[in-house]
Amino acid sequence: MVEHRPWLTFIAHAVLIFGAFILAFPLWVAFVASTQSAVSFNQIPMSLLPGGHFIENYSAVLTRGVASAGAVPVVTMLMNSLIMAMMIAVGKIAISLLSAYAIVYFRFPFRKTIFWLIFITLMLPVEVRILPTYGVVASLGMLNSYAGLSIPLIASATATFLFRQYFLTVPEELLEAARLDGAGPWRFFRDILIPLSRTNIAALFVILFIYGWNQYLWPLLVTTDPNYYTIVMGIQRMVTVADATPQWQLVMATVILALLPPVIVVVGMQRLFIRGLVEIEK
Repeated sequence: MVEHRPWLTFIAHAVLIFGAFILAFPLWVAFVASTQSAVSFNQIPMSLLPGGHFIENYSAVLTRGVASAGAVPVVTMLMNSLIMAMMIAVGKIAISLLSAYAIVYFRFPFRKTIFWLIFITLMLPVEVRILPTYGVVASLGMLNSYAGLSIPLIASATATFLFRQYFLTVPEELLEAARLDGAGPWRFFRDILIPLSRTNIAALFVILFIYGWNQYLWPLLVTTDPNYYTIVMGIQRMVTVADATPQWQLVMATVILALLPPVIVVVGMQRLFIRGLVEIEK
């Protein structure tokens, strides 16, 4: 029997509310700053109430862009980041599902060796292999393209490992039943394994989408055309202005807009994300 102590409940709620306030306060300050004018933003102390330049600031970054960021509208940079993040997340999941399926359910020479070779690539992040990867991308003519932004980041040893571990927990009886029903390897993969892996796929999609959305170094190297700038690159270019003062109110408006897609993905897939993480831990 659980003992009910009101004072413990009060303390627990107070700690949670205080933690939520600590996390939300910087976001509120960024939002308030995005609604201020350049003059009111530089006032000390800055007001913690929204200003009257919300429509002006957001319409400026969405439609006209900022000169220091290449004068590219934020809508274009958001779309570039969205396409890149979606290609990375979907590509990583598709390749990892197929590779984990082959390693677990097919018998071929050096199967375990190949898996461990894939797993060892975790010690070779993008920063370590960035020069040869850039050379390959440049030689294939994929600079300033969505393929160049996404394809080099698609392979994922982590997702392959997680799917392999999950496939090993699938009962052998399912495979035998599928064989008795005349299902081939592709049908077993499509109709049984993928539906069973739905929550794991959702959890990995959220993680990999945010991973692709937050990429900065690789897009910085492979894009020189402003029309392919990502939102993270755009924010950095707005901040690092030579011989001028950054337009912080526009920077904060861009930051708030950059937060929206990952937040929508996390909130929209929250239930599947949590269930997927629990199943991955199992």
